Amino acid sequence: MTFAPRTWVVGEVVSAATMNQEIRDQFNSFFGAWTVYTPTWTGTSTNPSIGNGTITGRYMKIGRTVICEMNLVTGSTTTYGAGQYGFSLPAQAAASGVDAEGTARLTAGATYIGQAFIISGGTSMSAAFPTAATPANAGNMTPTAPATLAAGHTMRLSIVYEAAS
Repeated sequence: MTFAPRTWVVGEVVSAATMNQEIRDQFNSFFGAWTVYTPTWTGTSTNPSIGNGTITGRYMKIGRTVICEMNLVTGSTTTYGAGQYGFSLPAQAAASGVDAEGTARLTAGATYIGQAFIISGGTSMSAAFPTAATPANAGNMTPTAPATLAAGHTMRLSIVYEAAS
């Protein structure tokens, strides 16, 4: 993961170790492995419970840019809560006044293609899917929209956003 570079002083003698830390290590962090995290799944009225399903996430942070992916697979003991869903982010989004948008895919019998989104300054992402076959409008995902969730359904979210720090 990248970090803030040091401030150099005029006339400073630079060692190989310092050069490695400030240049090589910064550059190599761009090509490092993704970091795994476990998203928290929430509902605006009642939180769902993953039960024997799985929820996984991974991300890469380069400077303040975060690339984030999340995968949810429901199980036979998953409970779906109530209200609109949210999934925690690995880093809070910047309060830039601009919302971030990405992709969402729900496989629940049929396949639904939608958008993942983060409100400016947010700490979680949500998903919206078309509310009809002719997708003129979209609605936030709930336990019953765009489909009634059941065991074995999967959802994948992917988004790129600016982190607060």
